Amino acid sequence: MRQRTKPINTLRLEFDSRSVNEGLARSCIAALVAQLDPTVDELSDIRTAVSEAVTNCIVHAYPDSLGRIYISASLYEGGRVVVRVKDKGCGIPDVTRAMEPLFTTGNTEERSGLGFSVMQSMMDRVAVRSKAGGPTVVTLEKRLRLKGDDDAIH
Repeated sequence: MRQRTKPINTLRLEFDSRSVNEGLARSCIAALVAQLDPTVDELSDIRTAVSEAVTNCIVHAYPDSLGRIYISASLYEGGRVVVRVKDKGCGIPDVTRAMEPLFTTGNTEERSGLGFSVMQSMMDRVAVRSKAGGPTVVTLEKRLRLKGDDDAIH
């Protein structure tokens, strides 16, 4: 069982589900995570995963309307980063199927269906809670290699 620890810093964002705000979310999370002195690759992975999660909200949670997106991010001792992206949109009726590569509910000419696969390839843990007609919460976790970590030396 994971021990509950208090974050060393947190961030909360709330914004409209407009595509222009995807970059805002990515930049704000990057600014927070930069406090842990991540590598360029680690920071890029987190930024990309957050972009994918926010884009999913914009495209799928609120396909025909404007809604709100909520992000909370926490930094923990040992370099652990936890980001939660939440919407109050239409929900995902079958999370397992939605997480399959190439599955999409959007326009197949514009969408590849790789959002969750991209998130999973860049983060240590991706968890999705949702149900049809209800909110969706995507939790992204990554442990950064801190300077001095034994496994950071090759």
